[in-house]
Amino acid sequence: MKFIETIKNIWKIEELKNRILLTLGLLLVYRFGAQVVLPGIDASQLAALSNQTKDGLLGLLNAFTGGAFSNASVFALGIMPYISASIVVQLMGIAIPYLQKLQKEGESGRKRINQITRWLTIGISLVQGPGYVYNLLNTISQDGAIVMENQTLFVISSVIILTTGCIFAMWLGERITDKGIGNGISLLIMVGIIATLPQVFFQNLVARLGGAEGGGLIMVLIELVVWFVIIFLSILLVMAVRQVPVQYARRTADGGYEKNIFGSRQYIPLKLNASGVMPIIFAQAIMFVPGLVASKIDSEAAQGVTTAFADIFGFWYNFVFALLIIVFTYFYTAITVPTNKMADDLKRSGGFVPGFRPGTETGDYLDKIMSQITLPGSIFLALIAIFPAIAKNFLNVSQGWALFFGGTSLLIMVGVAIDTVQQVNSYMLNRHYDGLMKTGSKRKAVA
Repeated sequence: MKFIETIKNIWKIEELKNRILLTLGLLLVYRFGAQVVLPGIDASQLAALSNQTKDGLLGLLNAFTGGAFSNASVFALGIMPYISASIVVQLMGIAIPYLQKLQKEGESGRKRINQITRWLTIGISLVQGPGYVYNLLNTISQDGAIVMENQTLFVISSVIILTTGCIFAMWLGERITDKGIGNGISLLIMVGIIATLPQVFFQNLVARLGGAEGGGLIMVLIELVVWFVIIFLSILLVMAVRQVPVQYARRTADGGYEKNIFGSRQYIPLKLNASGVMPIIFAQAIMFVPGLVASKIDSEAAQGVTTAFADIFGFWYNFVFALLIIVFTYFYTAITVPTNKMADDLKRSGGFVPGFRPGTETGDYLDKIMSQITLPGSIFLALIAIFPAIAKNFLNVSQGWALFFGGTSLLIMVGVAIDTVQQVNSYMLNRHYDGLMKTGSKRKAVA
């Protein structure tokens, strides 16, 4: 079979083989750490914590950490403080001149920004750590799970260990990025998500076959078909681009232009979803706020808001969630796709979009194209993000299994898998082997 032959070819490339083995080894270390419980906790008495993280927003967070959150693990915070720090640094880069200057300094500036992100990660971990530990005390101390008598010592040691665990996870991710294959941080999140997939699927299967959810094997098959359709649509969302034609020219002796100096027309690929899953992450962070604020107000209306936003499968939660995703998609695309800079770079290299003057006019045209394709892209992203609620309410899928019917979980899995396969593909094509994807690095265009 061609697939088996491709795997053999991967093994023949020594550098690629070593990178894959290193990546798998570091991912194994991360998964092992997710099972190591914090000192002072009886792991056999964590049923209350598991029930607390079975569904809702905490269930989603537990899925991102691969179950480490509900295990009271040393990796309970996962890599999320680093993600939060990265988002904050990116947003501050818009308003703070010092960070803007670093962004323009190339490799040295990138290293400095990475260092700032690491320090900010430690700060966020030190803030989130006590919150997690005090939640532990409130949730499981009455069950006898906390076996350390000195509560102050338990809190201090646990916060230090959780912060250290987050820093170690961050180090693992950076080592994978530098020495392994794929984006290390993204792979850690993806592996955590995949780790919970078999468990929630079999729980749903037992519920279907046992009669708790009903439907039997037929409904399980229907769910799998729908799941694969959503995966296919997610792949389209991640890979689809709008190709903008570009020609190159240079001045001739008579003052004219010599066109197509590279022999053929080139293209600028503008992605249908240039922001990836970041709008979902931004929106999900905001979705904590209404319920938190309403919980502090003693009124019937406020209690209704708290209840509505605590149900991640409810109508109002998903309606607001979808609107925020659309807004943040435009926002994040605007700050990450510099159409004016793209136009200036084209002008300096002798490139132009046919029918538009180099410089400002080209930049305005590229900005118009991005606005046109961002609208359907944002709506598509919002629909996939809220599809877990659709699966839960219309297919009666169990809550844990429903989280994999779209949303951040599925988009991260698809996006990271495609990115990793493309990196492997590049190694193979450089060694004149057939790649894992027939089209190489080309992506499907959207007219």
